[in-house]
Amino acid sequence: MTGNPNLDTPYRAIFCDLLTDRTIDILPLRDVTVDDFIGKAGSLSGTVPVPNAAMAARVRRIEEGRTAVYLQRGHDLWWGGIIWTSTLGSDDQGVLTLGLQAATFESYAGRRLIRARTPAYDPGYRLTLGGDQLEVARGLWRDLQTALPGGDIGVTYGTETSGVTRSVSYRDGDETCYLDAVEALAGLENGFEHYISVYADPATGARVRRLRLGSPTVTTGSTDLVMDRPGSILAYSFPRDATRGGSTARTRGASTNSDQASESRPLCSTVAVATDLIGQAGYPRVDLTSDHNEITDAATLTALARTELAAGTGAVVIPEISVRLDDLVPPALLGRTVRIRITDEWFTEGLDARYRIVGVKVEPAQRGRPDTADLYLEEV
Repeated sequence: MTGNPNLDTPYRAIFCDLLTDRTIDILPLRDVTVDDFIGKAGSLSGTVPVPNAAMAARVRRIEEGRTAVYLQRGHDLWWGGIIWTSTLGSDDQGVLTLGLQAATFESYAGRRLIRARTPAYDPGYRLTLGGDQLEVARGLWRDLQTALPGGDIGVTYGTETSGVTRSVSYRDGDETCYLDAVEALAGLENGFEHYISVYADPATGARVRRLRLGSPTVTTGSTDLVMDRPGSILAYSFPRDATRGGSTARTRGASTNSDQASESRPLCSTVAVATDLIGQAGYPRVDLTSDHNEITDAATLTALARTELAAGTGAVVIPEISVRLDDLVPPALLGRTVRIRITDEWFTEGLDARYRIVGVKVEPAQRGRPDTADLYLEEV
């Protein structure tokens, strides 16, 4: 993205106050890449040119940790998040630039810890939530935004339900990160997916930051996108990684030993085994393990082991396609189902399969290259 953002590119970089969403400025942003994912924070990187003192005065209004940035394509918001770091640089010709690094609004929950309502440590304080697991996730975000002054970043909520109930409790002094709490809850057996979408309200035009939840998955749209090669698919890859997969899984939790004089050992789950792979399909035994230091319940650990084994059974495959962005590609891509049709030397009889988009990386047009998006997929 170069020059005047209104003339040279379909994208605009809109900088706003994080707490009020008041627009600060609209600035040119070069060398931009953005990505977004279900279940984890996405990122933005780009460079603001500073050709003169007037532009420098405008750029100085960007403050790390309290400025939000949106990437708008046409009339649609494609990305939104918080600027966390910047780097002022000057090259050997004296040309000034400000490099920016931002992360989606989920990243704010990664910078907040569950604490008591008073500055003093309160060993008796507990944040306890229960009910439908999606309401528990919303409850964590509500507590993050309303319990203490300065925490409301304007994330709104829906009314999704899952039919799965949970009960969780967090103590003052454990310094549990809100994002870790949500992710641990989402990762349980029969869990859910989450991410924060940004869009313009169709009635008012106001920007919206919305926590989207779905159990077992987030779904977007009612019809499949159809993409072909030859056609809108510019490139594809189907990596298969057996180093990330396995045929057994065990999880470890908190220490069960309260006696400091003796050896401390973690609580362990039973071993989940993919007997269909080992006993029937002839796969070797490959072991997976993970640590969850905050969990003190053996049944929860065993359920986690089953979940992690199901996600990593055999070789892990995360297909990726690169497509040209045009008016047929909507901005709300995460959770959408896409039908992929490929005919080439490998797929001589033609591939025709349905996938769900779980990650997106957008690269605005550069000289000689159109707007493109890399879509990360999972089978449905």
